[in-house]
Amino acid sequence: MTYTKLVVIVDDEELTLKSSKRCLQGNGITNLALISDSLAVLPFLESNPVSVLVLDLNMPKLSGLELLPRIIEKYPYIPVIFMTASDEISNVIECMKAGAFDYLVKPVESSRFVATVKKALELCDMSHELSLLKQQLLSGSLENPSAFSAIIFRNRRMKALLQYIEVVAPTRQPIMISGETGTGKELIARAIHDVSGCRGEFVAVNVAGLDDNMFSDTLFGHKKGAFTGAELAREGLIAKAAGGTLFLDEIGDLSETSQIKLLRLMQEKEYYQVGSDIVKKSDARILLASNKDLPEQIKQGKFRNDLYYRLRAHQVNIPPLRDRIDDLPILFEHFLECAVKTFSKPKPTVSLQQMTAFSHYDFPGNIRELEAIVFDAVARHQTGDITIDIPGQWQSGEPSDQGVVVDPGNPFVKIFGKFPTLEQVEGYMIEEAMKVTAGNQGMAAHMLGISRQTLNKRVGEKVKA
Repeated sequence: MTYTKLVVIVDDEELTLKSSKRCLQGNGITNLALISDSLAVLPFLESNPVSVLVLDLNMPKLSGLELLPRIIEKYPYIPVIFMTASDEISNVIECMKAGAFDYLVKPVESSRFVATVKKALELCDMSHELSLLKQQLLSGSLENPSAFSAIIFRNRRMKALLQYIEVVAPTRQPIMISGETGTGKELIARAIHDVSGCRGEFVAVNVAGLDDNMFSDTLFGHKKGAFTGAELAREGLIAKAAGGTLFLDEIGDLSETSQIKLLRLMQEKEYYQVGSDIVKKSDARILLASNKDLPEQIKQGKFRNDLYYRLRAHQVNIPPLRDRIDDLPILFEHFLECAVKTFSKPKPTVSLQQMTAFSHYDFPGNIRELEAIVFDAVARHQTGDITIDIPGQWQSGEPSDQGVVVDPGNPFVKIFGKFPTLEQVEGYMIEEAMKVTAGNQGMAAHMLGISRQTLNKRVGEKVKA
Protein backbone atom coordinates (compact mmCIF):
# COMPACT_ATOMS: atom_id res chain seq x y z
CA MET A 1 0.00 0.00 0.00
CA THR A 2 1.32 3.45 -0.97
CA TYR A 3 0.62 6.48 1.22
CA THR A 4 0.36 9.74 -0.73
CA LYS A 5 0.01 12.28 2.08
CA LEU A 6 3.05 14.42 2.91
CA VAL A 7 5.18 13.41 5.91
CA VAL A 8 7.87 15.85 7.10
CA ILE A 9 10.92 14.74 9.12
CA VAL A 10 12.85 17.42 11.01
CA ASP A 11 16.29 16.62 12.49
CA ASP A 12 19.65 18.39 12.51
CA GLU A 13 21.47 15.06 11.92
CA GLU A 14 21.71 14.15 8.22
CA LEU A 15 22.27 10.47 9.03
CA THR A 16 18.96 10.32 10.95
CA LEU A 17 17.13 12.01 8.07
CA LYS A 18 18.51 9.59 5.48
CA SER A 19 17.86 6.44 7.53
CA SER A 20 14.32 7.61 8.37
CA LYS A 21 13.64 8.26 4.70
CA ARG A 22 14.83 4.79 3.65
CA CYS A 23 12.79 3.13 6.39
CA LEU A 24 9.52 4.88 5.46
CA GLN A 25 9.98 4.56 1.70
CA GLY A 26 10.53 0.83 2.10
CA ASN A 27 7.10 0.61 3.72
CA GLY A 28 5.11 2.54 1.13
CA ILE A 29 5.37 6.02 2.69
CA THR A 30 7.01 7.80 -0.22
CA ASN A 31 5.82 11.42 -0.09
CA LEU A 32 8.50 12.77 2.24
CA ALA A 33 10.18 16.09 2.98
CA LEU A 34 13.42 16.31 5.00
CA ILE A 35 14.32 19.46 6.96
CA SER A 36 17.61 19.88 8.83
CA ASP A 37 17.14 23.51 9.93
CA SER A 38 14.48 23.97 12.61
CA LEU A 39 13.98 27.62 11.58
CA ALA A 40 12.65 26.40 8.21
CA VAL A 41 9.80 24.35 9.71
CA LEU A 42 7.13 27.06 10.16
CA PRO A 43 7.69 28.64 6.70
CA PHE A 44 7.45 25.14 5.16
CA LEU A 45 4.17 24.43 6.96
CA GLU A 46 2.71 27.70 5.67
CA SER A 47 3.24 26.76 2.03
CA ASN A 48 2.75 22.96 2.01
CA PRO A 49 -0.17 20.62 2.91
CA VAL A 50 1.60 18.60 5.61
CA SER A 51 -0.21 15.58 7.08
CA VAL A 52 2.32 14.32 9.67
CA LEU A 53 5.34 15.98 11.29
CA VAL A 54 8.21 13.97 12.82
CA LEU A 55 10.21 16.35 15.00
CA ASP A 56 13.51 15.96 16.86
CA LEU A 57 13.26 17.30 20.38
CA ASN A 58 16.80 18.64 20.82
CA MET A 59 17.94 20.86 17.93
CA PRO A 60 20.06 24.02 17.67
CA LYS A 61 18.47 27.43 16.96
CA LEU A 62 14.93 26.32 17.79
CA SER A 63 14.19 23.18 19.81
CA GLY A 64 11.22 20.89 19.37
CA LEU A 65 9.89 22.10 22.72
CA GLU A 66 9.89 25.68 21.43
CA LEU A 67 8.37 24.74 18.07
CA LEU A 68 5.49 22.62 19.36
CA PRO A 69 3.23 25.36 20.82
CA ARG A 70 3.60 27.44 17.65
CA ILE A 71 2.71 24.44 15.47
CA ILE A 72 -0.28 23.46 17.58
CA GLU A 73 -1.57 27.04 17.63
CA LYS A 74 -1.56 27.41 13.83
CA TYR A 75 -1.91 23.77 12.71
CA PRO A 76 -3.78 21.83 15.43
CA TYR A 77 -4.83 19.18 12.91
CA ILE A 78 -1.24 18.04 12.15
CA PRO A 79 -0.12 15.08 14.33
CA VAL A 80 3.37 15.78 15.72
CA ILE A 81 5.62 12.81 16.55
CA PHE A 82 8.68 13.53 18.69
CA MET A 83 12.03 11.73 18.45
CA THR A 84 14.17 12.05 21.55
CA ALA A 85 17.15 10.65 23.45
CA SER A 86 16.29 8.46 26.43
CA ASP A 87 17.48 11.00 29.02
CA GLU A 88 14.90 13.57 27.90
CA ILE A 89 11.79 11.71 29.06
CA SER A 90 10.70 14.55 31.36
CA ASN A 91 10.58 16.86 28.34
CA VAL A 92 8.60 14.26 26.40
CA ILE A 93 5.94 14.17 29.10
CA GLU A 94 5.71 17.94 28.85
CA CYS A 95 5.32 17.71 25.07
CA MET A 96 2.61 15.05 25.29
CA LYS A 97 0.68 17.25 27.71
CA ALA A 98 1.07 20.13 25.26
CA GLY A 99 -0.56 18.10 22.48
CA ALA A 100 2.06 15.93 20.74
CA PHE A 101 0.67 12.81 19.05
CA ASP A 102 3.40 10.37 20.17
CA TYR A 103 7.11 10.06 20.88
CA LEU A 104 9.93 7.72 19.83
CA VAL A 105 13.13 7.10 21.78
CA LYS A 106 16.39 7.05 19.79
CA PRO A 107 17.69 4.78 18.44
CA VAL A 108 14.25 4.16 16.96
CA GLU A 109 13.20 0.61 16.11
CA SER A 110 12.15 0.56 12.44
CA SER A 111 8.88 -1.33 12.97
CA ARG A 112 7.78 1.05 15.73
CA PHE A 113 8.74 4.08 13.65
CA VAL A 114 6.70 2.91 10.66
CA ALA A 115 3.72 1.85 12.80
CA THR A 116 3.63 5.23 14.58
CA VAL A 117 3.75 7.23 11.34
CA LYS A 118 1.03 5.03 9.80
CA LYS A 119 -1.14 5.52 12.88
CA ALA A 120 -0.71 9.30 12.56
CA LEU A 121 -1.64 9.13 8.86
CA GLU A 122 -4.77 7.18 9.74
CA LEU A 123 -5.68 9.85 12.31
CA CYS A 124 -5.19 12.48 9.63
CA ASP A 125 -7.50 10.52 7.31
CA MET A 126 -10.17 10.23 9.99
CA SER A 127 -10.01 13.96 10.77
CA HIS A 128 -10.40 14.72 7.07
CA GLU A 129 -13.31 12.27 6.79
CA LEU A 130 -15.06 13.85 9.78
CA SER A 131 -14.72 17.29 8.23
CA LEU A 132 -16.10 16.05 4.91
CA LEU A 133 -18.94 14.23 6.64
CA LYS A 134 -19.98 17.42 8.42
CA GLN A 135 -19.97 19.27 5.09
CA GLN A 136 -22.00 16.51 3.42
CA LEU A 137 -24.63 16.43 6.15
CA LEU A 138 -24.93 20.22 6.16
CA SER A 139 -25.25 20.38 2.37
CA GLY A 140 -27.92 17.66 2.38
CA SER A 141 -26.99 16.45 -1.10
CA LEU A 142 -24.89 13.74 -2.74
CA GLU A 143 -21.70 14.78 -4.52
CA ASN A 144 -21.71 11.77 -6.87
CA PRO A 145 -25.37 10.85 -7.51
CA SER A 146 -24.48 8.93 -10.68
CA ALA A 147 -22.42 6.46 -8.62
CA PHE A 148 -25.60 5.51 -6.73
CA SER A 149 -27.91 5.33 -9.76
CA ALA A 150 -28.50 1.59 -9.22
CA ILE A 151 -29.69 2.19 -5.64
CA ILE A 152 -33.39 3.07 -5.49
CA PHE A 153 -34.23 5.16 -2.43
CA ARG A 154 -35.92 8.22 -0.97
CA ASN A 155 -35.52 7.20 2.68
CA ARG A 156 -33.56 9.74 4.77
CA ARG A 157 -31.58 7.06 6.58
CA MET A 158 -30.44 5.61 3.26
CA LYS A 159 -29.45 9.07 2.03
CA ALA A 160 -27.34 9.66 5.16
CA LEU A 161 -25.72 6.25 4.61
CA LEU A 162 -24.76 7.15 1.03
CA GLN A 163 -23.39 10.51 2.18
CA TYR A 164 -21.20 8.64 4.66
CA ILE A 165 -20.05 6.32 1.86
CA GLU A 166 -19.00 9.33 -0.24
CA VAL A 167 -16.74 10.43 2.62
CA VAL A 168 -15.06 7.09 3.40
CA ALA A 169 -14.94 5.55 -0.10
CA PRO A 170 -11.83 7.47 -1.29
CA THR A 171 -9.76 6.22 1.67
CA ARG A 172 -7.80 2.97 1.41
CA GLN A 173 -9.08 1.65 4.73
CA PRO A 174 -11.21 -1.53 4.72
CA ILE A 175 -14.97 -1.11 4.91
CA MET A 176 -17.24 -3.60 6.65
CA ILE A 177 -20.71 -3.82 5.11
CA SER A 178 -23.36 -5.42 7.29
CA GLY A 179 -27.03 -6.08 6.76
CA GLU A 180 -29.61 -8.82 6.53
CA THR A 181 -29.80 -11.17 3.55
CA GLY A 182 -31.21 -9.41 0.51
CA THR A 183 -30.49 -5.82 1.56
CA GLY A 184 -28.08 -5.20 -1.34
CA LYS A 185 -24.59 -5.51 0.17
CA GLU A 186 -22.88 -6.17 -3.17
CA LEU A 187 -24.72 -3.24 -4.75
CA ILE A 188 -23.39 -0.98 -1.99
CA ALA A 189 -19.89 -2.44 -2.44
CA ARG A 190 -19.99 -1.61 -6.17
CA ALA A 191 -21.08 1.94 -5.35
CA ILE A 192 -18.15 2.31 -2.92
CA HIS A 193 -15.80 1.16 -5.69
CA ASP A 194 -17.30 3.65 -8.16
CA VAL A 195 -16.99 6.57 -5.72
CA SER A 196 -13.46 5.59 -4.61
CA GLY A 197 -11.79 6.53 -7.87
CA CYS A 198 -9.93 3.19 -8.02
CA ARG A 199 -8.85 2.50 -11.59
CA GLY A 200 -8.67 -1.27 -11.26
CA GLU A 201 -11.49 -3.79 -11.44
CA PHE A 202 -14.23 -4.51 -8.94
CA VAL A 203 -13.89 -8.21 -8.06
CA ALA A 204 -16.53 -9.91 -5.88
CA VAL A 205 -16.42 -13.37 -4.33
CA ASN A 206 -18.73 -15.13 -1.89
CA VAL A 207 -16.46 -17.06 0.48
CA ALA A 208 -19.26 -18.99 2.21
CA GLY A 209 -18.63 -22.71 1.88
CA LEU A 210 -14.96 -22.36 0.89
CA ASP A 211 -12.59 -24.51 2.93
CA ASP A 212 -9.10 -23.16 3.56
CA ASN A 213 -7.57 -24.74 0.44
CA MET A 214 -10.31 -23.37 -1.81
CA PHE A 215 -10.12 -19.96 -0.12
CA SER A 216 -6.34 -19.74 -0.66
CA ASP A 217 -6.52 -20.93 -4.26
CA THR A 218 -9.44 -18.62 -5.11
CA LEU A 219 -7.89 -15.50 -3.59
CA PHE A 220 -4.16 -16.03 -3.96
CA GLY A 221 -3.87 -18.43 -6.91
CA HIS A 222 -1.31 -21.23 -7.24
CA LYS A 223 1.98 -22.19 -8.84
CA LYS A 224 2.22 -24.85 -11.51
CA GLY A 225 2.44 -28.25 -9.82
CA ALA A 226 1.28 -26.91 -6.45
CA PHE A 227 -1.15 -29.82 -6.18
CA THR A 228 -2.50 -32.69 -8.25
CA GLY A 229 -4.14 -31.25 -11.33
CA ALA A 230 -2.39 -27.87 -11.15
CA GLU A 231 -0.92 -28.19 -14.63
CA LEU A 232 -0.81 -24.42 -15.13
CA ALA A 233 -0.05 -21.55 -12.79
CA ARG A 234 -3.06 -19.37 -11.97
CA GLU A 235 -3.31 -15.92 -10.47
CA GLY A 236 -5.92 -15.44 -7.79
CA LEU A 237 -8.65 -12.84 -7.51
CA ILE A 238 -6.46 -10.57 -5.38
CA ALA A 239 -4.15 -10.13 -8.39
CA LYS A 240 -7.15 -9.50 -10.64
CA ALA A 241 -8.24 -6.72 -8.26
CA ALA A 242 -4.85 -4.96 -8.42
CA GLY A 243 -5.40 -1.22 -8.26
CA GLY A 244 -9.10 -1.86 -7.72
CA THR A 245 -11.44 -3.37 -5.16
CA LEU A 246 -11.80 -6.89 -3.77
CA PHE A 247 -15.20 -7.57 -2.18
CA LEU A 248 -15.39 -10.60 0.12
CA ASP A 249 -18.97 -11.56 1.01
CA GLU A 250 -20.04 -13.78 3.94
CA ILE A 251 -16.71 -13.63 5.78
CA GLY A 252 -18.42 -14.87 8.94
CA ASP A 253 -18.18 -18.38 7.46
CA LEU A 254 -14.37 -18.41 7.07
CA SER A 255 -12.30 -21.06 8.86
CA GLU A 256 -9.79 -19.88 11.46
CA THR A 257 -6.85 -20.65 9.15
CA SER A 258 -8.42 -18.57 6.38
CA GLN A 259 -9.08 -15.77 8.85
CA ILE A 260 -5.35 -15.68 9.72
CA LYS A 261 -4.44 -15.39 6.03
CA LEU A 262 -6.99 -12.63 5.53
CA LEU A 263 -5.61 -10.75 8.55
CA ARG A 264 -2.08 -10.89 7.09
CA LEU A 265 -3.38 -9.63 3.76
CA MET A 266 -5.12 -6.70 5.42
CA GLN A 267 -2.30 -5.78 7.81
CA GLU A 268 0.78 -6.34 5.68
CA LYS A 269 -0.76 -6.22 2.18
CA GLU A 270 1.11 -9.48 1.55
CA TYR A 271 0.16 -13.03 0.58
CA TYR A 272 1.60 -16.32 -0.71
CA GLN A 273 0.32 -18.25 -3.69
CA VAL A 274 -0.47 -21.91 -3.00
CA GLY A 275 2.76 -23.89 -3.44
CA SER A 276 5.02 -20.81 -3.32
CA ASP A 277 7.31 -19.37 -0.65
CA ILE A 278 7.70 -16.06 -2.48
CA VAL A 279 5.79 -13.21 -0.87
CA LYS A 280 3.59 -11.12 -3.15
CA LYS A 281 2.34 -7.59 -2.52
CA SER A 282 -1.22 -6.34 -3.03
CA ASP A 283 -2.58 -2.83 -3.45
CA ALA A 284 -6.23 -3.88 -3.78
CA ARG A 285 -8.79 -2.07 -1.63
CA ILE A 286 -10.70 -4.63 0.47
CA LEU A 287 -14.41 -4.48 1.23
CA LEU A 288 -16.05 -7.14 3.38
CA ALA A 289 -19.60 -8.16 4.20
CA SER A 290 -21.48 -10.50 6.47
CA ASN A 291 -25.08 -11.08 7.48
CA LYS A 292 -23.92 -12.71 10.72
CA ASP A 293 -23.50 -11.08 14.12
CA LEU A 294 -19.69 -11.06 14.23
CA PRO A 295 -19.39 -9.91 17.88
CA GLU A 296 -21.53 -12.92 18.80
CA GLN A 297 -19.31 -15.11 16.58
CA ILE A 298 -16.31 -13.82 18.55
CA LYS A 299 -17.96 -14.76 21.86
CA GLN A 300 -18.52 -18.27 20.51
CA GLY A 301 -14.88 -18.54 19.41
CA LYS A 302 -15.82 -18.71 15.72
CA PHE A 303 -14.29 -15.40 14.61
CA ARG A 304 -10.96 -13.78 15.46
CA ASN A 305 -11.14 -10.66 17.60
CA ASP A 306 -8.05 -9.07 15.99
CA LEU A 307 -9.44 -9.58 12.49
CA TYR A 308 -12.77 -8.06 13.47
CA TYR A 309 -11.19 -4.88 14.79
CA ARG A 310 -8.93 -4.66 11.75
CA LEU A 311 -11.76 -4.90 9.22
CA ARG A 312 -14.12 -2.49 10.93
CA ALA A 313 -12.15 0.70 10.20
CA HIS A 314 -15.35 1.93 8.59
CA GLN A 315 -18.78 0.34 8.96
CA VAL A 316 -21.75 0.56 6.62
CA ASN A 317 -24.91 -0.97 8.09
CA ILE A 318 -27.68 -1.30 5.49
CA PRO A 319 -31.16 -1.02 7.04
CA PRO A 320 -33.68 -3.79 6.30
CA LEU A 321 -36.59 -2.97 4.00
CA ARG A 322 -39.05 -2.92 6.92
CA ASP A 323 -37.09 0.04 8.36
CA ARG A 324 -37.25 1.99 5.09
CA ILE A 325 -40.85 1.25 4.18
CA ASP A 326 -41.18 4.69 2.53
CA ASP A 327 -38.95 3.25 -0.22
CA LEU A 328 -41.43 0.43 -0.91
CA PRO A 329 -43.55 2.29 -3.54
CA ILE A 330 -40.58 3.34 -5.70
CA LEU A 331 -38.86 -0.05 -5.33
CA PHE A 332 -42.12 -1.79 -6.26
CA GLU A 333 -42.50 0.48 -9.30
CA HIS A 334 -38.89 -0.15 -10.34
CA PHE A 335 -39.24 -3.94 -10.19
CA LEU A 336 -42.64 -3.76 -11.90
CA GLU A 337 -41.06 -1.90 -14.84
CA CYS A 338 -38.21 -4.42 -15.00
CA ALA A 339 -40.61 -7.38 -14.86
CA VAL A 340 -42.92 -6.18 -17.66
CA LYS A 341 -39.87 -5.65 -19.88
CA THR A 342 -38.54 -9.11 -19.05
CA PHE A 343 -41.86 -10.85 -19.80
CA SER A 344 -42.86 -8.47 -22.65
CA LYS A 345 -46.22 -7.79 -21.00
CA PRO A 346 -48.30 -4.62 -20.66
CA LYS A 347 -47.94 -2.90 -17.32
CA PRO A 348 -50.72 -4.07 -14.95
CA THR A 349 -52.60 -1.87 -12.48
CA VAL A 350 -52.21 -2.24 -8.72
CA SER A 351 -55.14 -1.67 -6.36
CA LEU A 352 -54.80 0.57 -3.31
CA GLN A 353 -55.97 -2.31 -1.10
CA GLN A 354 -53.20 -4.58 -2.40
CA MET A 355 -50.54 -1.90 -1.96
CA THR A 356 -51.72 -1.05 1.58
CA ALA A 357 -51.71 -4.69 2.63
CA PHE A 358 -48.34 -5.14 0.93
CA SER A 359 -46.85 -2.34 3.06
CA HIS A 360 -47.64 -4.29 6.27
CA TYR A 361 -45.48 -7.26 5.31
CA ASP A 362 -42.10 -7.57 7.10
CA PHE A 363 -40.06 -8.76 4.08
CA PRO A 364 -37.63 -11.10 5.88
CA GLY A 365 -35.84 -11.53 2.54
CA ASN A 366 -35.73 -7.75 2.06
CA ILE A 367 -35.31 -6.21 -1.41
CA ARG A 368 -34.38 -9.53 -3.01
CA GLU A 369 -37.66 -11.00 -1.78
CA LEU A 370 -39.61 -7.97 -3.01
CA GLU A 371 -38.09 -8.39 -6.47
CA ALA A 372 -39.00 -12.09 -6.55
CA ILE A 373 -42.59 -11.41 -5.44
CA VAL A 374 -43.11 -8.73 -8.10
CA PHE A 375 -41.59 -10.84 -10.89
CA ASP A 376 -43.73 -13.81 -9.86
CA ALA A 377 -46.87 -11.66 -9.84
CA VAL A 378 -46.15 -10.24 -13.32
CA ALA A 379 -45.36 -13.70 -14.71
CA ARG A 380 -48.76 -15.01 -13.53
CA HIS A 381 -50.78 -11.91 -14.36
CA GLN A 382 -53.39 -12.11 -17.15
CA THR A 383 -55.91 -9.23 -16.91
CA GLY A 384 -57.19 -6.65 -14.41
CA ASP A 385 -55.41 -5.68 -11.20
CA ILE A 386 -52.24 -7.59 -10.45
CA THR A 387 -52.51 -10.20 -7.68
CA ILE A 388 -49.64 -10.13 -5.21
CA ASP A 389 -49.04 -13.28 -3.18
CA ILE A 390 -47.20 -12.65 0.07
CA PRO A 391 -45.82 -15.73 1.86
CA GLY A 392 -47.76 -16.67 4.98
CA GLN A 393 -50.48 -14.08 4.46
CA TRP A 394 -54.19 -14.65 3.74
CA GLN A 395 -53.73 -18.41 3.45
CA SER A 396 -54.84 -19.60 6.89
CA GLY A 397 -58.51 -20.12 6.06
CA GLU A 398 -59.50 -17.28 8.39
CA PRO A 399 -61.51 -14.29 7.12
CA SER A 400 -59.23 -11.96 5.19
CA ASP A 401 -58.89 -8.24 5.88
CA GLN A 402 -57.26 -7.81 2.47
CA GLY A 403 -60.00 -5.49 1.26
CA VAL A 404 -59.87 -3.25 4.34
CA VAL A 405 -57.71 -0.14 4.01
CA VAL A 406 -56.29 1.07 7.33
CA ASP A 407 -54.72 4.51 7.60
CA PRO A 408 -50.95 4.00 8.23
CA GLY A 409 -51.17 6.93 10.68
CA ASN A 410 -53.62 5.01 12.87
CA PRO A 411 -52.08 4.84 16.41
CA PHE A 412 -52.72 1.09 16.62
CA VAL A 413 -50.87 0.54 13.33
CA LYS A 414 -47.93 2.59 14.64
CA ILE A 415 -47.70 0.38 17.74
CA PHE A 416 -48.40 -3.07 16.27
CA GLY A 417 -47.36 -2.58 12.64
CA LYS A 418 -50.91 -3.57 11.58
CA PHE A 419 -54.45 -3.26 12.91
CA PRO A 420 -54.42 -5.49 16.05
CA THR A 421 -56.92 -7.98 17.45
CA LEU A 422 -58.76 -7.32 20.73
CA GLU A 423 -56.60 -9.92 22.44
CA GLN A 424 -53.43 -8.15 21.30
CA VAL A 425 -54.69 -4.76 22.52
CA GLU A 426 -55.70 -6.22 25.89
CA GLY A 427 -52.30 -7.86 26.35
CA TYR A 428 -50.52 -4.66 25.40
CA MET A 429 -52.56 -2.53 27.84
CA ILE A 430 -51.94 -4.96 30.70
CA GLU A 431 -48.19 -5.02 30.01
CA GLU A 432 -48.00 -1.22 29.92
CA ALA A 433 -50.03 -0.82 33.12
CA MET A 434 -47.78 -3.31 34.93
CA LYS A 435 -44.67 -1.46 33.71
CA VAL A 436 -45.98 1.94 34.82
CA THR A 437 -46.90 0.64 38.29
CA ALA A 438 -43.70 -1.41 38.68
CA GLY A 439 -45.73 -4.62 38.93
CA ASN A 440 -48.29 -3.40 41.50
CA GLN A 441 -51.44 -5.30 40.45
CA GLY A 442 -53.79 -3.20 42.60
CA MET A 443 -52.68 0.07 41.02
CA ALA A 444 -52.56 -1.49 37.54
CA ALA A 445 -56.13 -2.80 37.91
CA HIS A 446 -57.29 0.67 39.00
CA MET A 447 -55.66 2.24 35.91
CA LEU A 448 -57.30 -0.33 33.62
CA GLY A 449 -60.73 0.08 35.23
CA ILE A 450 -61.03 -3.58 36.20
CA SER A 451 -60.94 -5.49 39.49
CA ARG A 452 -57.70 -6.86 40.85
CA GLN A 453 -59.14 -10.39 40.61
CA THR A 454 -59.87 -9.90 36.88
CA LEU A 455 -56.36 -8.57 36.27
CA ASN A 456 -54.84 -11.44 38.23
CA LYS A 457 -56.84 -13.89 36.10
CA ARG A 458 -55.71 -12.21 32.84
CA VAL A 459 -52.06 -12.23 33.93
CA GLY A 460 -52.35 -15.89 34.95
CA GLU A 461 -53.85 -16.83 31.56
CA LYS A 462 -51.01 -15.03 29.81
CA VAL A 463 -48.36 -16.85 31.87
CA LYS A 464 -49.97 -20.24 31.08
CA ALA A 465 -50.10 -19.37 27.38
